[in-house]
Amino acid sequence: MHTIPVKHRFPLVFCTLLLASSAWADSYSIEDLAWLKKIVLAAHQTDYMGTYIYQSGSYVETSRITHIREGENEHERLEGLDGERSEIIRKNDQVWCYLGDSKVMVAKRDATRTFPALLPAQLALLQENYVLQHGEDDRVAALPARIIVFQPRDKMRYSHKMWAHVDSGLLLKSVVIDEHHHVIEQYAFTQLKIGGDIDRKWIVQSRSAANQATTNTTTASAIAQKDSGWQVYALPAGFKKITEVSRRLKAGQLPVTHLVFSDGLAGISVFIEKIGEKTTPKSGFFSKGVIQVYSKVLDDNMLTVVGEVPPRTVMQVAESVRYGGQ
Repeated sequence: MHTIPVKHRFPLVFCTLLLASSAWADSYSIEDLAWLKKIVLAAHQTDYMGTYIYQSGSYVETSRITHIREGENEHERLEGLDGERSEIIRKNDQVWCYLGDSKVMVAKRDATRTFPALLPAQLALLQENYVLQHGEDDRVAALPARIIVFQPRDKMRYSHKMWAHVDSGLLLKSVVIDEHHHVIEQYAFTQLKIGGDIDRKWIVQSRSAANQATTNTTTASAIAQKDSGWQVYALPAGFKKITEVSRRLKAGQLPVTHLVFSDGLAGISVFIEKIGEKTTPKSGFFSKGVIQVYSKVLDDNMLTVVGEVPPRTVMQVAESVRYGGQ
């Protein structure tokens, strides 16, 4: 339960945070909001195929993504190009995961956003938590790009710098920057084709393969619940609860309460798991790029907080979790 899920934050070096021309504002202009909405829509309504690199610290991974919109249906294929074969096929919120030659898992997609669909559909949280800064136009994967930077209004979250295609609005590159101006996570297309003749054969093939494989599938069940009784009393300003579910991640395992919070760009997950007789609690802090993980024993429960936020934020959240106000 405590492993960090692969979110396809998979996938060079950050050029500079200094922008020759910038404009600051406490609230976004009509033009800014229109541009952000265009970026949001482009990730879901544009047909495209490309290769991108994900980098976090010394870890680098290369993936190929194909995205097709057919009426009300959104199809996406994500192929890992390094190591053992890995492939994720998505139709709307239904996901098929292919690992190796035959392993298949079918599951419902979580609310987690993935590159290049990183911006939320609702932009109000962005205005509340980040100041928008403009940079000079640039190029990514030989395509013209417009730069925007989301600077946090406090030190409880990271900065985000994004490059969007001037014509379509599709995100071409995105980096996360810490308070020392170091890039701690990065996505960047190295090759991209937008529109035109894009292979669609995999959509039909994946449907057939998925139908044959679902009988051998293991799924992590999640049951939505309104209020488990667990509360976070020191949630950083601007973070809102997105969902709360009870998950049974493995057969025979006790249910795990999972609370998800977001500020529009960053996410924080809180897991509460009953400590069983065979469970060996492992407390401590772990950091990997943008992801921070802190675990501790709370009464007879194992509490784990996972966040795309600075360490201080994860620690603050973890230390403020209580059941029923106790």
